[in-house]
Amino acid sequence: MPAIAHLRSTAPSPITSGDALVLEHVTRSFGALKAIDDVSLTVAAGERRAILGANGAGKTTLFNAITGDFPPTSGRVVFFGEDVTSLPPSEHIRRGMRRTYQASLLFRDLTVRDNLFLAVRGVNPGRFSWRRGGPADPSRASAEQLLAHVRLEAVGDTFVNALSHGQQRQLEIGMALAGAPRLILFDEPAAGLSPAERRELVALLEGLPRHMGFVIIEHDLDIALRVAERVTIMHNGRVLKHGTPAEIEADPEVQAIYLGKH
Repeated sequence: MPAIAHLRSTAPSPITSGDALVLEHVTRSFGALKAIDDVSLTVAAGERRAILGANGAGKTTLFNAITGDFPPTSGRVVFFGEDVTSLPPSEHIRRGMRRTYQASLLFRDLTVRDNLFLAVRGVNPGRFSWRRGGPADPSRASAEQLLAHVRLEAVGDTFVNALSHGQQRQLEIGMALAGAPRLILFDEPAAGLSPAERRELVALLEGLPRHMGFVIIEHDLDIALRVAERVTIMHNGRVLKHGTPAEIEADPEVQAIYLGKH
């Protein structure tokens, strides 16, 4: 098996036009605690990357640093060649970055179709208008396309609070797709899903347009290794190693971490 590279021992690669996301020595501290420590990695445009690690490895904190929810204490976040380290989440969204969260952020008293419409309207120039668009409104057409893409047409007029957990996850992905993003960060999308819902999730992720890259945090190794092209392992807030799914799956150190022996 080819040797797996240890990212912490190397400097980040030079930024190229093909890089969607570059992290340079990103650290996020909360007081004396370093939740993530000196993380450097590069995700190419269109790449599908999984970030894995046990609870407490720093995966969600890393997402928060990337999206601006909790900006890095030190280091740099570069998105398609632009330094976005200090920008708020809204500016990341304007530049084509999207994110889902572990806890659902949906409008539960609205229908599936209206949730998607609001997601589309929210990334359009007319997002602050209170005027409800008619049948010819482009935002409505885009919402219908998203509804079909995430396979929720049968429940389009159902209120979100009546959906199954899996359907709510599908809806979150649909909302993240609003406005043709360039990179999506998926935070534990398979959490709490049944086996059938997990299969549906895999099909949905595999069916995303190839030009649209994503980074997925996932505890379910089977899902992560099926949908990702490259895998990064985090441990105790630091990048431990990265490799192909086959390399990671066969690596004894990774197995030890997931079995709690590391």
